[in-house]
Amino acid sequence: MAKAFLLSMCFTLLAACRESPPQNPGLIRKITVAFTNQPESALMHVALAQGFFTEEGLEVLPQLHSFGKTALQAVLENKADFATVAETPLMFSILRGERVAVIANIVTSSSNHAVAARRDAGIAELSDLKGKRVGYTPGTTSEFFLDSILTASGLTRPEIEAVAIHPQDMLQSIELRQVDAVCTWNYPLTQIQRQLGSDVTVFYDRDIYTETFNIAAQQAFIEKNADTIKRFLRALLKAETFVAEKPDAAQAIMASATGLALSLIKNVWADFNYAVTLDQTLLITLEDETRWAMKNRLTDRTVMPDYQQHIHFDSLSAIKPSAVTIYR
Repeated sequence: MAKAFLLSMCFTLLAACRESPPQNPGLIRKITVAFTNQPESALMHVALAQGFFTEEGLEVLPQLHSFGKTALQAVLENKADFATVAETPLMFSILRGERVAVIANIVTSSSNHAVAARRDAGIAELSDLKGKRVGYTPGTTSEFFLDSILTASGLTRPEIEAVAIHPQDMLQSIELRQVDAVCTWNYPLTQIQRQLGSDVTVFYDRDIYTETFNIAAQQAFIEKNADTIKRFLRALLKAETFVAEKPDAAQAIMASATGLALSLIKNVWADFNYAVTLDQTLLITLEDETRWAMKNRLTDRTVMPDYQQHIHFDSLSAIKPSAVTIYR
């Protein structure tokens, strides 16, 4: 009887072990990601559509935004764990003393920003912007690029009438002649060119600015979730490979996810380098933009922050060391 009882207990315990959820790193982690419908967020859209996050044991709650500044704000307000965002909103956040950090760049581009101007406003060259109404989006790459291209043309911002406009309103604003020109990015930039055709002149300067689009999180979250961050980055690296090997499929995913015409997405695709990195360009641009912000009194800070303290190196270095090219 004693042997039968012990044997019964063993089977009971074995069954209980099988029924209990495994307490190990393989458990599903739930995260909220604030990302955009912009082309810079392609790796996020692909990773989600292809199930790469699921493969890495992550359940992603997507939170879509029209541009990166608002996505970052969701992270700062504890409404999201990760954000896709360009370096300019990050720079302003760090200057305000907020503890955010970049875990990876997911895009670089020198061709994503331009000034689109109405010909019938008498704008044939950049110097003609003097005295004109120019739309821009404050606190974003739009603002930095506008000042940079004005400086390159011999103008300053006080010589134009700068008008704050949300990116989604750029097309309507210039089409209805509420402004004479706009400084913006894609997709609105290409939509303006398509809509206005020969009525618009577009001014690029690929030498004055390289945009980085990044994955950012609060430092406190990063410190407590090292394994989650590695899973997240592995999913994005899978998306990077997919985009490189199957660009047509990736473009179709973006069209489906954003509701935009596939032809529009194909039109701008080659302007972006989709790669998960930590590139020296990020550090250089953050410092350049900080000098700009200080010079133009857009911040009360007078000392350059140590931006390396706002870059999380460990996770990407552990997964793909060759992707980290920032000098330390």
